[in-house]
Amino acid sequence: MSASPLPSRRDFLKFTGAAAVAAPFVTSHLLSAPPSGRVRHASFGAAGMAMADISEIASHPNVEVVAVAEVDSSRIAGFKKRFPDARVYEDFRVLLEKEKLDSVNVSTPDHMHAPMAMAAMQRGIHVYGQKPLTHDLHESRRLTEVARKRKLVTQMGIQIHSAAEYRLAVELVQSGAIGKIREIHTWSSKDWGDNGAMPNRVDPVPAGLNWDLWLGVVADRPFIGQGWYHPANWRRRLDFGTGTFGDMGCHIFDPVFKAAGLTSPVSVRSEGAAPNSHSWATNAVIRYVFPATPFTVPGTIPVTWYDGNQRPPAEIRAQLEGHDYPDQGSVLIGTGGVMIVPHVGMPVLLPDAKFRDFKRPEVKGVNHWHQFVDAVRGVGRTSANFDYAGPLTEAVLLGSVATRFPQTTLEWNGKRLKFTNVKEANQFVRRPYRKGWEIKGL
Repeated sequence: MSASPLPSRRDFLKFTGAAAVAAPFVTSHLLSAPPSGRVRHASFGAAGMAMADISEIASHPNVEVVAVAEVDSSRIAGFKKRFPDARVYEDFRVLLEKEKLDSVNVSTPDHMHAPMAMAAMQRGIHVYGQKPLTHDLHESRRLTEVARKRKLVTQMGIQIHSAAEYRLAVELVQSGAIGKIREIHTWSSKDWGDNGAMPNRVDPVPAGLNWDLWLGVVADRPFIGQGWYHPANWRRRLDFGTGTFGDMGCHIFDPVFKAAGLTSPVSVRSEGAAPNSHSWATNAVIRYVFPATPFTVPGTIPVTWYDGNQRPPAEIRAQLEGHDYPDQGSVLIGTGGVMIVPHVGMPVLLPDAKFRDFKRPEVKGVNHWHQFVDAVRGVGRTSANFDYAGPLTEAVLLGSVATRFPQTTLEWNGKRLKFTNVKEANQFVRRPYRKGWEIKGL
């Protein structure tokens, strides 16, 4: 058994009280694939995206959902209706100590992705982690390194990665349909930011919500109700979410990141507003410069992200032959054509006169969640494992750091995980965890 990153059982008893540990104590151990072929699975999160993930994972005939960790008891009823035999915990650390598991899904607010995933991986448990993989750059790098070292099955929840639409986009670029890529523009209409003032009040914590466990690794603070944090608007807050680029960037960057074979950018620059003291800004324009790849022109490749009401400039729209920008998506400009990749939709190849009779390759989608389960069972491999999802998330999260330094080009050394020209930016690569919430490996 791997060394546990968790506090002792005595500490758990003090922390949670006897009621939370009524089930018998079972240590966790795991072979690379379950001997019976039956995957014992637990969910971190019981509603929203967690319910979507666990429902898809449980639809695999070889999965047994044995437990859930959820800090808000009001979100348990739907889960128990769907999985009446699953055991319920408030604290994910207690769940990990007590349950014998093969895999977990981490489907919680962004700030707890890395602590939960790392705690599971340190016990040899395979992880399906929601996007963005982590809240901070250091966390993404460490999850990637530990998953590789321990040879664990991992998958990030960018399910369109496995859909026919995105797989076709990758195939078209890598087969040379539009030549070598010269530039990429990608965007989302969402606006997970907040330019207003922070409410000057303290509200009672709702019955059934363990606010301390919800905060997790983040510094203690009073609860503010009316959706300021939980359950909806944590994405807007600096300490808990990652803004629009964190929410949608991992989805929308994905097909162009994969298609163009992008790696770690050499620089990133924000042209939009900076966040305020508590929330991300809206209407971002973030300019990346990536090294050339076999699928791009020589030199460097510019990639620009837009969100809210921002979109690529008029000279890019002029190349779309009357096609409007989809609500969310990307445009890839190649030496031999242009491709629009809607989120989610089939790619459009331009100019129309050139591609009117073009025969597209036949590409089929696969079930992203079942691919994970099968890999846990020793059948096949995942396509969005942390070796892929980690670098993708790092690239996205660099945009969040850049917004803190508007109109400033930040030069990035990906190998050293360090900004080289603006030393102040390095404080946002890794943040300290709250005392008592330290996780081995992070």
